[in-house]
Amino acid sequence: MWRFEPILKPTIWGGLRIAPFKGLRPGAERVGESWELSGVEGCESVVADGPEAGLSLSGLLHKYGPAVLGERNYKKFGDRFPLLVKFIDAEEDLSVQVHPGDEMAVELGQINGKSEMWYILEAGRDSRLALGFNRSLTPAEIEELCASDRIEEALNYVHPHPDDVYLVPAGRIHAIGAKVMLIEIQQTSDASFRIYDYHRTDADGRERELHIQQARRAVNLDDTDCGPIPFVAQRDIPINVVRRPYFTTNIMVLEDEVMRDYAELDSFVVLIVAAGSGRLICGADAVANEPTIMDVHQGETILVSASARGLTIIPGESGMKLLETYVG
Repeated sequence: MWRFEPILKPTIWGGLRIAPFKGLRPGAERVGESWELSGVEGCESVVADGPEAGLSLSGLLHKYGPAVLGERNYKKFGDRFPLLVKFIDAEEDLSVQVHPGDEMAVELGQINGKSEMWYILEAGRDSRLALGFNRSLTPAEIEELCASDRIEEALNYVHPHPDDVYLVPAGRIHAIGAKVMLIEIQQTSDASFRIYDYHRTDADGRERELHIQQARRAVNLDDTDCGPIPFVAQRDIPINVVRRPYFTTNIMVLEDEVMRDYAELDSFVVLIVAAGSGRLICGADAVANEPTIMDVHQGETILVSASARGLTIIPGESGMKLLETYVG
């Protein structure tokens, strides 16, 4: 098991909630994102502690290969970790944007597209998310809406609540609204096409670049009626909320000790602590010759190797809420 140094990213729309949520010393900068587990080139995660402290994520995969990723995943992804995990704190509205699918991304010289999911941590009373359109559009209609800065008129807005889960597949137009804090799990990609950004300017008075032509190619104009994924959490039982080719995610609300057996997955597992604290005990595997014990708390993200053959999760006195995600 490994934890990683968070990569904190200041943004013009970010807030001040990520540091206290993660138990870090607050800073004066507005931080919009904490990249928890990243294989993005130039922005790779680094192991925080233990024997591999200071080793990059790709270095970890190069060292252990399929013992970490799983045989099937290692054949497909090699030393490139396939998921990017973030905490996002939106003090202000994020831009209206869309992500490309795999085919378009490859055409543009990238390795893959970007599908993602959101788990809501906090939301203001008037917070909203844009997800898809409120009606099907024609190419001519979206061109006119973009040209006249009226794209918001066609967006489907939903009001998020803590513990809501939303899927954002490639091609779905979307925007995270003000006062929302969430966990994002996505394909490893930083490809986003901004279609509208409220004419905001940076400290130098410059507006951020838009990508209208690329967005119009990527967007699904018939994507409507997008809402939260329905599920009912159950104590001490993993509940599946997303099952896609790119990742599968379960939610666990824990009050008592549970055992997880990943022997049949042939995949790494990422555990994201959404609330509470506890202890993880991983049996000896192909990476560690003896059991590994790790105390974890809210805001931490842990990578469990594919060779793990038994994980005991012991929640603290106040319980623990986990997101469990893998590719397989």
